[in-house]
Amino acid sequence: MLPPACIGLGCVTFGREIDEAASFALLDHAWEHGVRHFDTAAAYSGGASETILGKWLASRKPEGITIATKILPPYDSIDIAPSLKRLGVDQIDLFYLHRWHDTARQAGAALEKLPVSRFGASNVTLDQLRALGPRFSVIQNNHNLAVSEVSDELRDYCAKNEIAIVTYSPLGAGFLTGKHQNGVQAGSRFEIVPGHQDVYFHDAAYQRLARLEAVAKRSGHSQAHLALAWALHQPGIDTVLIGGRTTAQLDQAFAALEFDDPDIFAELAS
Repeated sequence: MLPPACIGLGCVTFGREIDEAASFALLDHAWEHGVRHFDTAAAYSGGASETILGKWLASRKPEGITIATKILPPYDSIDIAPSLKRLGVDQIDLFYLHRWHDTARQAGAALEKLPVSRFGASNVTLDQLRALGPRFSVIQNNHNLAVSEVSDELRDYCAKNEIAIVTYSPLGAGFLTGKHQNGVQAGSRFEIVPGHQDVYFHDAAYQRLARLEAVAKRSGHSQAHLALAWALHQPGIDTVLIGGRTTAQLDQAFAALEFDDPDIFAELAS
């Protein structure tokens, strides 16, 4: 059996789908259950996610954690001072280029000046990762049963070069729960961020959803449980980011972490 990935808390919902109190409840629950990786971005809710996470850090003063954030391009001139201020820290543990941009090729000089422990790249292909060079030791890509930006080739390259892989959206922004089969649910991620619809609402993803539904019905496990368990037990993945609005959604992920059935996982991916 493969060791499961660590669970990290994705903070994209903070300030957008849930308020500060609900965000604190998620953060506290995650911390109490051993989560030590917290992921945000300057672009999330116009900085509100970083601000809420920073307030929690100041209030709880947790130790032994990783705080990751990201900044959008261009990267020829990078200013993380606003992120440092919102987070209330002097240094970023893990700093990502949020998405690929040609200026990333010349970002070396700008990166050298930053108070950052580790550098990462998010939403990148294998060729783009190669172009970034050895400074980058972490990637963060979308990876779930419906849509994946983590190819076998990318995994092999990361393993050979000691690059950690962080994945996000194990439930496909809710797509894999099946609740959008008859249209986008009001108040859901797909309504709040309509661009996600193009990522998931297509024939290939629906075929994978149908397979998940069939396996769930046969096995007696929920679609969400199986999709989360599959994502958490993928080879070569170091951390899976779990987002959400309620502590129950985190508990769902913790339960999936304990479920390891290679035969079911192979059937889901067939």
